[in-house]
Amino acid sequence: MEHPSFTLAGLCAVGGTMGFLKKKSVPSLVAGLTFAGIYGYAGYLLKQNADNGIEIALGASALLLATGVKRSLPSRFTKPVPLVLSVLGLAGTSYYGLKYKQFYLD
Repeated sequence: MEHPSFTLAGLCAVGGTMGFLKKKSVPSLVAGLTFAGIYGYAGYLLKQNADNGIEIALGASALLLATGVKRSLPSRFTKPVPLVLSVLGLAGTSYYGLKYKQFYLD
């Protein structure tokens, strides 16, 4: 269950770094590394079978989805970066929302 979190951590780190290298965007670097750290921490907690791993991954995914949708709306989902943020956020939110439901609500 920790693999999607570690994958999202890697993708966020790479995306933020690419945004910085291509456009010198410090906010992209900070956001990408922040999300990577949060996903990495959630993955660590999930791997250790510790409390709150699912909740942290779900919260980060929901925030990533909200950020992607907010940035995508003005361009009507035609710009690639906000669209990728939306898709990754939706994938993470769907996966960790399902896992949360399976563990805590069923």
